[in-house]
Amino acid sequence: MFNFFKKEEFKVVSPVDGTLVPIEQVPDPTFSMKLMGDGFAVKPSSNTICAPISGRIVTMFPTGHAVGIKNKDGVECLVHIGLETVNLNGKGFEIFVNQGDKVKAGEPLVQVDKEAMEEAGYNLITMVVMTAGYDKAIEVDERKCVTGEKIL
Repeated sequence: MFNFFKKEEFKVVSPVDGTLVPIEQVPDPTFSMKLMGDGFAVKPSSNTICAPISGRIVTMFPTGHAVGIKNKDGVECLVHIGLETVNLNGKGFEIFVNQGDKVKAGEPLVQVDKEAMEEAGYNLITMVVMTAGYDKAIEVDERKCVTGEKIL
């Protein structure tokens, strides 16, 4: 018999196509020293940043550079697009979600003008940081990954 109320398995997926790297390799101590939490990063090769977990958007920065998501079990993650990209004040970011929206893992959150941002000297490495409710150690090996691919 099919169970319509089957609990969705908790998973964390890649938010973007690119190269998966350990968070310790991010060239910013706030992330590499895990000051906000453990996680991983992706050096993006595409322009669409997607939700790494299913849940509700609890924070949508108006600049588009960061999104906070919390699932029903209290796991919170931050998706931070690039380093110092807050300085763009939203230029080059197209936001697809609003605070309060429900999203599924792999659903688009933000589109970035990757080429223009990189030409302007921005590093678009994208971090997924587990800020609350996730207490497992996160270890990843550097490798290619695609949007929606299960990482954790």
